[in-house]
Amino acid sequence: MDALKPPKPSKVGVKVRESFAWDRELRGFGVQVMPSGLKSFFIQYRTPEGRHRRVVIGRYGLMTVEEARILAHEKLVAVSKGVDPLAEEAKAVGLLTVAEICDWYIFEAEAGRILGRRRRAIKASTLAMDRSRIESHIKPLLGRRQVGSLKLGDIEGAQADIATGKTSKPRVGSRGGATTGGEGVAARTMSTLHAIFEHAVRLGKIETNPAKGVRKLAGASRERRLSRAEIERLGKTLRLATEKGEHPTGLAAVRFLLLTGFRRMEGLGLERAWLDEEEGAIRFPDTKSGAQMRVIGQAAVDLLLAQPKTGSPFFFPADWGNGHFIGVVRVLDRICQTARLADVTPHTLRHTFASLAGDLGFSELTIAALLGHSARGVTQRYIHIDEALRMTADRVAAEMADILDGRATPSRARVRRADRPEPVLETARSEQ
Repeated sequence: MDALKPPKPSKVGVKVRESFAWDRELRGFGVQVMPSGLKSFFIQYRTPEGRHRRVVIGRYGLMTVEEARILAHEKLVAVSKGVDPLAEEAKAVGLLTVAEICDWYIFEAEAGRILGRRRRAIKASTLAMDRSRIESHIKPLLGRRQVGSLKLGDIEGAQADIATGKTSKPRVGSRGGATTGGEGVAARTMSTLHAIFEHAVRLGKIETNPAKGVRKLAGASRERRLSRAEIERLGKTLRLATEKGEHPTGLAAVRFLLLTGFRRMEGLGLERAWLDEEEGAIRFPDTKSGAQMRVIGQAAVDLLLAQPKTGSPFFFPADWGNGHFIGVVRVLDRICQTARLADVTPHTLRHTFASLAGDLGFSELTIAALLGHSARGVTQRYIHIDEALRMTADRVAAEMADILDGRATPSRARVRRADRPEPVLETARSEQ
């Protein structure tokens, strides 16, 4: 040890950094020599998450080489068993940072060791959204803060910063989207952070959840729907866009979302193998509400069958690669700009479908079944498709198609419930 000399600058004016000497007997154990001559024992290792750590375990002079080697051996054995000594020490004194807890959550969730809704492993799509909120909002604002030092005011302050756009970033390049703020984004990010802390408390990473009791912003409800006149205007613009060479897959996807009320990614990710043409339904292996058999109208079925077969498993394939089309938002924005329609998103199309079904006099329970909601204890995992539900889907899709194509007449604009009996939707029966 005495033979180890402080590092010297190689050139005049160059800042001197520490030097390292490694033990020949114990891999990962070494000595750090500072320019001042101070010598410290350390271990270097990689955490289960793949992050490199270098931890000082003692100072030469206060402990001998043999004492340091024994302590280093104990800690490195723990590392081989999946233990992060630094994290354990930090946990003991409450020094784990928000970023470290978030990284731990992503790693454990991807490995299937954290359960989400219905006591099932968290879905990849949910993790992708969680990761986006962590990297875009949580880490920039709170990542370096120690979990044990966080107060409600700190977390609600971060929520306010997200709402006012402090973490917003413009879109970079031709792919990907911009990072946006707003009250809705802020509230959902706080829900994600609260859930991460809850998982960490339950699994023993931290003692308490510092986000417990945080008042989340009440985001503005998304009540925008297209009126019949706006649907007709949108349909006319869709036809003109076809003639002008707008993306045909994007145009078909927009129309399909209007005819079915599907969520954006449900529609875009629709695979040909999931269509049950005989039943007029889509057999989803998985959705936000679990596996479903979702009935669609004949107009929607015809649209799917009219899509060109390219060898892709998807009805709406990507222009390149093996994935599905993802550019429907941009196509919709261009169409709505031409049609002079403001504040229209794929969710607006879903809400418009539901609203049209309500205008036609169908009940909330029937509309919920069409939309794939698992509300009021009714599961959508149908053994068969109820005839009343099939009739409803056909009626709504046909009415939507007629409005889009300019064929709807005033007499068909609204059917009062008193003018016809409401179809009875039988309680769905779970698969055995």
